[in-house]
Amino acid sequence: MEIIHCLEPSGYRKPRSSGRFAAPSAGIRNAAGAAAKAAVRRKALFYSAVSSGLAARGTFNVRAFLQNAQGQAGVLGKKIRRASRFAWAVPAAALCAAVPFSVSRLVSYSESFAHVVNLNPDEMHEFERLDSAMSQFAFDRISYFDSEGNIFSEDGIQVVADSPLIKQPVTFQPYTVKPGDTISGISRKFGLSNISTLIAVNGIKNVRSVFSGQKLSVPSADGLVHPVARNETLESISKKYGVSVSDLLDVNDLSSEILKEGQKLFIPGAKLDPSSLRKAMGELFVKPLHAKYRLTSRFGYRKDPFTGVDSSHTGIDMACPSGTPIYASLSGKVVYTGFSSVYGNYVIINHYDGYQTLYGHMSKILSRKGDYVTQDTKIGLVGSTGYSTGPHLHFTVFKNSKLVDPLTVLK
Repeated sequence: MEIIHCLEPSGYRKPRSSGRFAAPSAGIRNAAGAAAKAAVRRKALFYSAVSSGLAARGTFNVRAFLQNAQGQAGVLGKKIRRASRFAWAVPAAALCAAVPFSVSRLVSYSESFAHVVNLNPDEMHEFERLDSAMSQFAFDRISYFDSEGNIFSEDGIQVVADSPLIKQPVTFQPYTVKPGDTISGISRKFGLSNISTLIAVNGIKNVRSVFSGQKLSVPSADGLVHPVARNETLESISKKYGVSVSDLLDVNDLSSEILKEGQKLFIPGAKLDPSSLRKAMGELFVKPLHAKYRLTSRFGYRKDPFTGVDSSHTGIDMACPSGTPIYASLSGKVVYTGFSSVYGNYVIINHYDGYQTLYGHMSKILSRKGDYVTQDTKIGLVGSTGYSTGPHLHFTVFKNSKLVDPLTVLK
């Protein structure tokens, strides 16, 4: 074994250079060159890898997009095929909704035309029998007041006020309506001669609405209450009602002619006009059909729709679709409901002051005998029952047992 002195130069020691910067040895140069080449190779490989990656990534996105699109198209196709199985439900639902409406319209249209009616000769006499029944139901009595509200006795004698207190201050006293009271009866009880006094003083809109137990104010003389309007004077009010200024001062116990807006004056001897009185009495007829209709036959003589022979028509015919609601033309009491081969299903109503109405050819009766009805009450539905050529309402009006042309009372 050889011993090397530590002070001797060794192959592992870096030799000293005689100059300031010693030239690198060949080994070092070779190692540096190899390292540089390795770095160049690594850089080239990096750029190559990056370029390859970018190219590979671009190719992958296109394929992925196409594959994804194909997949979505397949899913959409499956959904469309699945939905197409129930596509028939939409037109079927529309058809189900349209068929009932179309059939209803077709039936109504077809019913507007004449139908064959088998009428036996014996049934022709039902016209006379039913008309006779109508006259028996009508009130056969003398009215207790006329169209101007003047009260009459049962003997037809006009009632005169017991003691007209024209020039004395008017006084008012309370009265409680009792069962069986009438507007004319209460007026006579207090010495009044015109029913419009109680109606106007108490602001009664419809006499039929007065009920047992209701409180009324009864003046000591016939007349109306007038609310003073802006700029009105005693002289202008005097001219309007035909009453002297002195009477207005005396009756209202006024010490001055100066009036205030809203002040209420009692006008002695004044009365409601006939139209206002009829409205308050519920005597203004309204059309029994609130829907559109065609007037197909008037009151009086006409050609029979089946035989062509001249015959008397006791009312008017109002044609409209079956099922149209029929209302009472005037407030009253249902006194009869039934069926006739002439008028079919029909209703008879008694009204105030001797009026009576008949409603025929109903498809259905909605009221019963004894019912009290108003002009807003449905009493039946339009039909074509009985002696009829199509759906319509036959409307008849009686006044004290005598036929009246309905068009003269309808408003």
